[in-house]
Amino acid sequence: MAHPVLLAVDDDLEALRAVETELRERYSRDYRVVCERSCKAALATLEQMRAAEEPVALVLAGQWTSGMTGSDLLGRVHQLHPHAKRGLLIEWGGWGDRPTGEAIHDAMAHGRIDYYVLRPSGQPDEVFHQAVSGFLLEWSHSQKVAPHTIYVVGRSWSGRAYEIRDALERCAIPHAFCLADSERGREVLAGIDGDFQLPLMVLPTGTVLSNPTDAEIAGASGAGVDPRGREYDVVIVGSGPAGLSAAVYGASEGFSTLVVDEGGIGGQATLSSLIRNYLGFPRGVSGARLSEQAYEQAWVLGADFAFMERVAGLEPDGGRIRVALSGHAPVTAGAVILATGATYRRIGVPELEELNGAGVFYGGPASEAHGLKGLEVYVVGGANSAGQAALHLARFARRVTLVVRAESLAAGMSHYLARQIEATPNVDVRVRTEVVGGGGDDGWLRHLVLRDAGGAEETVEANGLFLMIGARPRTEWLPPEVARDSRGFILTGADLGEDQGWPLERRPYLLETSMPGVFAAGDVRHGAVKRVASAVGEGSIAIQLVHQLVADSKLLHPAEANLG
Repeated sequence: MAHPVLLAVDDDLEALRAVETELRERYSRDYRVVCERSCKAALATLEQMRAAEEPVALVLAGQWTSGMTGSDLLGRVHQLHPHAKRGLLIEWGGWGDRPTGEAIHDAMAHGRIDYYVLRPSGQPDEVFHQAVSGFLLEWSHSQKVAPHTIYVVGRSWSGRAYEIRDALERCAIPHAFCLADSERGREVLAGIDGDFQLPLMVLPTGTVLSNPTDAEIAGASGAGVDPRGREYDVVIVGSGPAGLSAAVYGASEGFSTLVVDEGGIGGQATLSSLIRNYLGFPRGVSGARLSEQAYEQAWVLGADFAFMERVAGLEPDGGRIRVALSGHAPVTAGAVILATGATYRRIGVPELEELNGAGVFYGGPASEAHGLKGLEVYVVGGANSAGQAALHLARFARRVTLVVRAESLAAGMSHYLARQIEATPNVDVRVRTEVVGGGGDDGWLRHLVLRDAGGAEETVEANGLFLMIGARPRTEWLPPEVARDSRGFILTGADLGEDQGWPLERRPYLLETSMPGVFAAGDVRHGAVKRVASAVGEGSIAIQLVHQLVADSKLLHPAEANLG
């Protein structure tokens, strides 16, 4: 197989030579380094590589090149090599130059580049290599060529083989699939001795699991903990951002901690291909990668994990909480944190699902609105949240179109809000309409296909799509003692009214539910902000409230305190 290509483009010969030297001396053993003096030549080379099916891992381009800017070139790279990472080369301090800074902001907002890269200023330049190696790590994960990849071999893409891949995906485990009768599949099977039953998993250690059970899959992820007979300080239900945050803080502060999830790591966050607004990740981070690192962090600190395990019920048990599990005997905990999240209704259009995070967003436009200044934006939904999102976007976008399946806004939106939308000149409303298609050749949303009630379809320009079509919390398994709102979201703290039956003299803590000692964090909670950062924050706050619970319990019943 040909070595993946690293392509650098710059019409500044001296700068290009510096980049070439750094790339060749560090990466030439595993990658083929190609350099071009112009964007035109680079495009021709990229087209030849596509025709030859040569893998391109990374393209670096200077911004101010003749004939075409580097950001425009990198935007076109995605059409030829969709998985290639793209970096805009700038001089040290270049972001302080107004035109360069504006070019970076514009290219990032519209998905033409992945990030900027500082040109080498010495040899070796480890800052340059830190950026390049980060790109290559992301590319290797996307191509399933990381050295710790698990191989799944099956007779077909469906059935149990699909279930295994889905489980590995939810556990954020790098994996690759091949059909048994494919060239790669025959190669993998030829290296296995003895009888086996398809589908099978081949672990990086060489261990082969024949038609593995869910428990064996969980064990392969390193999370096959058997919690039988254990007593924990804290049991966390759900391993999305809120649950993982609670696990990190709980384990780091000395609580014996168990995280239980019927799926795997990350929850809804794993559906985000790139989170650009999470603190500390200026280049952005995929939901899967963020979840994988958080899991590793919590595990190193001492948290136990039980994946492919469902919590079947909760009940008070002599000052502690009894947690019933689907596959093991119950465990007890001094406190429980519910972080099961919510299931967001998906639009179900494959072309748009592929652009999740690249012009297509689930939820409101908290941070994306500024990047859509002067562009065409669509919001799908007929409830108040969709109307409020449309009005917020109207402050930035050239035009906002609210797409509603109902006969009118009045069917699901407050009267005052509907009137405000009607009075806003750059907000249009299309009733009895749905989004049925769309896409963008450069990796960012560029158009949508709308269908009206009569079946007529229309293709429209679109640079942003916000889907606000409903969320269902995972709370149906909870006992009636845990109060919820009309949509099933858990009521906590000040939202608990007198009719919720709070049993103690003290008031409930901030995130405490109507069952004392049981807390809720993240999207499952009534009134939660649907963002990764807020879920992480609530997970850490929940642990601080557990500390408060411990302190108050020791003051009231020093001989019966169970947490420590």
